[in-house]
Amino acid sequence: MRMSKMLGRRIKEDPKDAKTVSHKFLVRGGYIRGVSAGIYSMLPLGMRIIDKIEAIIREEMNRIDGQEVKMPVVLPAELWEESGRYQTVGQELLRFKDRNDKPMILGMTHEEAVVHLVRTEITSYKQLPIMAYQLQTKYRDEARPRAGLIRVREFTMKDAYSFHTSQEDLEKYYERAHEAYERIYKRVGMKHVVSIKSNSGMMGGNVSHEFMSIADCGEDTIFLSPDMKSYKANREIAVSALKFEKTEPEKPLEKVHTPGQKTIEEVAKFLGVKAEQTGKAVFYAGPDGKLIFVLIRGDFEVNETKLQNHLGIPELKFANDDQIRAAGAVPGFASPVGIDPSKAVIVVDPSAAGTSNLVVGANETDYHYINFNYGRDLKDADVVDIAAVREGDPCPVTGQPLLMKRGIEVGNIFQLGTKYSKPMNCNYLDKDGKSHPMIMGCYGIGVGRTMASVVEDSHDDYGPVWPMSIAPYQIHLCALNPDKDGVGAAAEKLYDELNKLGVEVLFDDRGEKAGFMFSDADLIGIPFRAIVSPKSLAQGKVEFKLRTSRDAELLPVEDAAKILAEKVRAELEKYNI
Repeated sequence: MRMSKMLGRRIKEDPKDAKTVSHKFLVRGGYIRGVSAGIYSMLPLGMRIIDKIEAIIREEMNRIDGQEVKMPVVLPAELWEESGRYQTVGQELLRFKDRNDKPMILGMTHEEAVVHLVRTEITSYKQLPIMAYQLQTKYRDEARPRAGLIRVREFTMKDAYSFHTSQEDLEKYYERAHEAYERIYKRVGMKHVVSIKSNSGMMGGNVSHEFMSIADCGEDTIFLSPDMKSYKANREIAVSALKFEKTEPEKPLEKVHTPGQKTIEEVAKFLGVKAEQTGKAVFYAGPDGKLIFVLIRGDFEVNETKLQNHLGIPELKFANDDQIRAAGAVPGFASPVGIDPSKAVIVVDPSAAGTSNLVVGANETDYHYINFNYGRDLKDADVVDIAAVREGDPCPVTGQPLLMKRGIEVGNIFQLGTKYSKPMNCNYLDKDGKSHPMIMGCYGIGVGRTMASVVEDSHDDYGPVWPMSIAPYQIHLCALNPDKDGVGAAAEKLYDELNKLGVEVLFDDRGEKAGFMFSDADLIGIPFRAIVSPKSLAQGKVEFKLRTSRDAELLPVEDAAKILAEKVRAELEKYNI
């Protein structure tokens, strides 16, 4: 490809709305262009990378016996009504009606669609297990799209779905899928991807893993053991090895006057105690409107996902003052002491249950209790770990301080079980002719997000540094002063020879000044660079550089194409797994 004919220009300045490295460089390098918030056009450079990522994904999915299909983006709402998700998923699911007034959706995920497909084609245990996958457009009506391709509304995703006759068979396949994902990320050149246990969320199921690319701009918080291997978990489900044991004799419960002191900080300062000597009351309203009363030690925060999972409810909302008072508590001065258990679900974190002589609210304006002790002053509540893990808390596996990192979720896998197959009657007949729901797994990768994450993982101050396996081109050929000393003819000859050898070449034939040309080359980020100039040609040489180095190697002009092709093949071999 000649740069003089290539669609897509380089931009000198960072876009005003770009906050992340990948957003800046993908726009400036001529890879993507914004159309609307969270919606992008992909330019030719970007398409070449996307095609290569998709090719790697296809190879790995086929390697684990996947069969490629293509399901519609537009789906009838009745499929989602069958699964029960049409009512439970929020506004991110785009709902509309067609010209016949039939309710429709834009698919943000395709569990319902694939179940509908499989139940029409599979009837017998003899046909299982199978895995179907697709690379398809999705639409998620994000309230706050951000970071370029990292959080968008319209995106391309590889989603795969496996169907099994037993949980054991699913688990075996799940491990194969996990290994395939690890190979995919290595092959696309991502160096800092970790697989972590995660919360299944709206997807459902019992076991799930997220593949996180460690990056400062990541939206997800993850906790890791210092060796980055022994323990890995998303903040939503992370636990620590903290133990809470009462170390002081129980003192008598006593009501004290705390005029106007409502927050943990105010009460602790007023009474001359530390935050870890206080108990914090947090209130939520469940889907049925019943008050959920949480007591946690004052130096901890509630992990709402843990609380939701314990209660088995899809969402939590903070309770208002009227709901709090209706249960007999006083906002700002509340505790579960004396609360009628029929008016609230009381959940106590082990941090509060296992600490002696806490300060808690007295359910009376301007008053608190000192010396609260769970077991004496409150009994029979649900004592459950619902605390958010903190950086430095002891690792549950190694006991060492946990590391807290930010990550971009580039893939996820779930053991779905029968969450979708059972309500949608996706059944098979066993060898005795009995009907059973198929047991499912699902496996997703965001293609555009993977591309952006590679940039976050591999760049310098001047632009991306693409791994050879997915680079838009393998060699960036620059002709300096093409009108002088036979440079243009030599560059054209090298370009033709490289193409004949099967090397992908981007030829800068524009005749721009060296500084401008090299600035564009850095911004495009192709890993290898060949430079033909009057100076090198006078020596019978072609200059060769790595994108990441300023050092140059001189190659004989007559052998340059062959040597460059060998270098490309050697570099590509690093990504063969």
